Amino acid sequence: MAFVLNVDADRWRKHVNNVAATVESVTGSPLVPVIKGNGYGLGQARLAHVAEMLPGTVVAVGTVFELEEVLSSCLADVVVLEPFDPRDQAASDMWWSIAKRWDSNRIIRTISSMAGLESLLSGSGSVRVILEGQTSMHRFGFSEAELMRVLADETIITSLHSGRLVVLGLALHLPMSQPEGEPGGFGTARVREVLRWHGIWQAELSTSNLKVDSALWLSHLDDDEYAAVREFVGETAIRARIGTRLWLGDRGALTPQGSVLAVHPLRDGVHVGYRQRSGPNGGTLIVVSGGTAHGIGLSAPTPASSLRQRVVTAGTGALDAAGRAMSPFTWEGKQRWFAEPPHQHHSMIWLPRGVVVPRIGDSLTADVRFTTSRFDAVLGLE
Repeated sequence: MAFVLNVDADRWRKHVNNVAATVESVTGSPLVPVIKGNGYGLGQARLAHVAEMLPGTVVAVGTVFELEEVLSSCLADVVVLEPFDPRDQAASDMWWSIAKRWDSNRIIRTISSMAGLESLLSGSGSVRVILEGQTSMHRFGFSEAELMRVLADETIITSLHSGRLVVLGLALHLPMSQPEGEPGGFGTARVREVLRWHGIWQAELSTSNLKVDSALWLSHLDDDEYAAVREFVGETAIRARIGTRLWLGDRGALTPQGSVLAVHPLRDGVHVGYRQRSGPNGGTLIVVSGGTAHGIGLSAPTPASSLRQRVVTAGTGALDAAGRAMSPFTWEGKQRWFAEPPHQHHSMIWLPRGVVVPRIGDSLTADVRFTTSRFDAVLGLE
């Protein structure tokens, strides 16, 4: 018995191909499939194989610790989205190990600090990098002034001309919500932010005559925004880095399911589980595959940006405080209550009187957060 992800392969592949074709049509360049974390619930190796069948020759991973599996699963070049920084000792050790691979020349580092550049240039051989600008996300990146200083640095200029350093473009990671404080004008605030950075980037490259690729590597724009950017940036290549929309954009093609392992019709007042709580009168306790090791019961904090979201969050908190929590499992068209918090590999679920009782071996569908889910098996993409 297992907690599995059933994939409607034809429907899912059609969606993936449609997204790839649409993005290429609005940007003029193949998209960059993002394969990070747990592989969006489908697994990194599996997504790397699928990405190889799409147009384009570059994929992206989240961190250096994700490189090994993706490098071994496809022949594409691999961008590491988390910036390289020698001050992160554990990551630096992994970079050192990865650099010994025979195919380490396929790796593209993201750089967001002078310390990162200086460390790379103190070594030997040629390195390929993308410079990241600090957007309104305020996460990683050079400020506009820092970027200009980097491009004016004599050591950097010498390394660029010698081929010791190869810069493949400027990365901009935009917020999902429209940023505040962008001056009014053409397009959305995200578009204006990209165009402002592009103007600075192009001005520096055109006046310095540097051997630098002018490409823009962008995240979190929609198709209309990509089209608007393309209209203004001319011959500059736009590389759209897309993960969630590509792999999880058609949730109807993805069905998480837990197997029923045990069914216990119980008399009124019987206490169950580790915490010995009682359930509904005339209820049936069922045990289902899927627990905390699979990501069941784990949830990200909600932004609660609307009144409705705040009310839902408050209501959920009140139920949790009272010892009641809704499970992600559905039976007979309704989500069902946990009998108690999920165990490591199983969940105990209450079914009320009058509901058709499943048999051992039946499956309950689950509404899960794919980026925190770990399935025992992914079925349909063999």
